[in-house]
Amino acid sequence: MINRKSNVERKTKETEVKISLNLDGKGYSKIRTSYPFLDHMLSLFCYHGFFDLEIRARGDIEVDYHHLVEDVGICLGDAVKKALGEKKGIKRYGNWFVPMDEVLAQVVIDISGRPLLVFNPSPEIKKYSSKIKKYSSSLDRELFISKFNLDFFKEFFRGFSSHSGITLHINLCYGSDFHHLAEAVFKAFGISLDEATRLDERQRGVPSTKGKL
Repeated sequence: MINRKSNVERKTKETEVKISLNLDGKGYSKIRTSYPFLDHMLSLFCYHGFFDLEIRARGDIEVDYHHLVEDVGICLGDAVKKALGEKKGIKRYGNWFVPMDEVLAQVVIDISGRPLLVFNPSPEIKKYSSKIKKYSSSLDRELFISKFNLDFFKEFFRGFSSHSGITLHINLCYGSDFHHLAEAVFKAFGISLDEATRLDERQRGVPSTKGKL
């Protein structure tokens, strides 16, 4: 069987990230990003996508979590692209809906070589998100960062898409609990990516009529 593993490191003035990834794992995760909520979401991603993933990351979280979240997404994108190699034999496409109580989210993936993120929250969710941003004062900082911040996680997926070369559509269909929204998205992301990266014995080469992705 092809060894579809990778290791990625990234160090900037703002963050330091180290990732080890096995696309054909068992759902094992050991994640320490210094942002517990992101750790939890990535653990769900691994468990439901059957990826083995280790991450050690730190960043300027005394400012906010933006740089850390974005750079972890960038490194995960690099790791997936590196582990896929020439992309021979993969299914290429993945599409999954996941409910989480009152929430429904959909993630659609095309390992196309054309990075693109479509992040599509429903009008209901956009309206609720604008209310959550009122918690950004220093007195309410801990409450704010414990919530699912749409801007942070949009940047995570943008970084992932741009560095993996994957077309990624995320539809937040409906719901109002932001923890549930995050869980539904990351579970759907894991399952859809597992489906898209899975090897298909019928596919002898790269899954494109062009012969290249």
